[in-house]
Amino acid sequence: MNFSIDATCDRARACTIQTAHSTIQTPVFMPVGTAASVKSLDSCDLTALLDTKIILANTYHLYLRPGDDVVAEFGGLHGFSGYKRSFLTDSGGFQAFSLSDISKADENGIEFKSHIDGSRHYFTPKKVLDIQYNLKSDIMMILDDLVALPATKERLLLSIKRTTKWAKESIEYHRSMQERGIGLDQNIFAIIQGGVDPEFRRISATELTQLDFDGFAIGGLSVGEESQAMYDTVEFTTPLMPQDKPRYLMGVGTPEDLVECIDRGVDMFDCVMPTRNARNGTLFTTSGRLNIKAGRYKKDHNPIDEACDCYTCRNYTRAYINHLFRAKELTYYRLATIHNLHYYLSLMKEARAAIIEGRFKDFKREFYARRES
Repeated sequence: MNFSIDATCDRARACTIQTAHSTIQTPVFMPVGTAASVKSLDSCDLTALLDTKIILANTYHLYLRPGDDVVAEFGGLHGFSGYKRSFLTDSGGFQAFSLSDISKADENGIEFKSHIDGSRHYFTPKKVLDIQYNLKSDIMMILDDLVALPATKERLLLSIKRTTKWAKESIEYHRSMQERGIGLDQNIFAIIQGGVDPEFRRISATELTQLDFDGFAIGGLSVGEESQAMYDTVEFTTPLMPQDKPRYLMGVGTPEDLVECIDRGVDMFDCVMPTRNARNGTLFTTSGRLNIKAGRYKKDHNPIDEACDCYTCRNYTRAYINHLFRAKELTYYRLATIHNLHYYLSLMKEARAAIIEGRFKDFKREFYARRES
């Protein structure tokens, strides 16, 4: 991976990340393609219509189905899915957290039951990297111990201890595998934990940034805390992260969250919100959210957003999208998802331009003014 900072505006950064499969300009939003598929879209939609440079897939889900060995037979995710640009793969730590009723963490890893057939499995730091070597993702996230908030100090300290222990095992294993010629084009990111407690975040960041990772993520947020607590934690944590490596905020979030956290020094984001909300009838526009299932759009000749130039807005009216949703036509999911992801990706491009031009604060004010109007 090659990483460079192209411009800054206070804490906001415009950077370039070069992987083996694409050049990624930040700030960047990564659409979530959990099972190597962004729901309702194919690789042509992602490249020709949306021009995405990187998407996210999930180690846990691909390990269970179809199996990382199957993906490996096709040359990894790029050959298997037909998406030739970059992949980031999450390690499965969040799934262990979200499926906590069927999983259990100990000092060496996470035991869990498959949500598909109930079979038992055990993820260790080395195991999740072995899976990701088969997937051949460009960026691999290490196994971490994620906890829900609020949490006790004892549980947060245990999370930090485990995450650091697993990080050391992961980086040592990865560098040894690279010496054997495995994972040479794959990069590895560590995940800073610590809840919303500044001292715990400082401990975690200090321990992890002493290790030779290619990038660092802020994990353990957007799991029950208030938005301001998340913003405060990001603002405290980003200065503790290396200047010369990518900064990734995991699983966040709303358009407001992205703008606020770019302002606080974050480079990379992912979230299911634009795709999930699209399927449920909520569309993002420059003036806020639009509930397309509302009856008032039945005869509306306007596009979803007159300021949007996505494929959907250039070709279809609110009336038609409203009809597709109400009729439960499958075409609705594709058109709505294209629009929502285009909105998120365009927001990142606009933020980048504002940073390079030294006017990010004005951009942020304009962003909120449009929504208030």
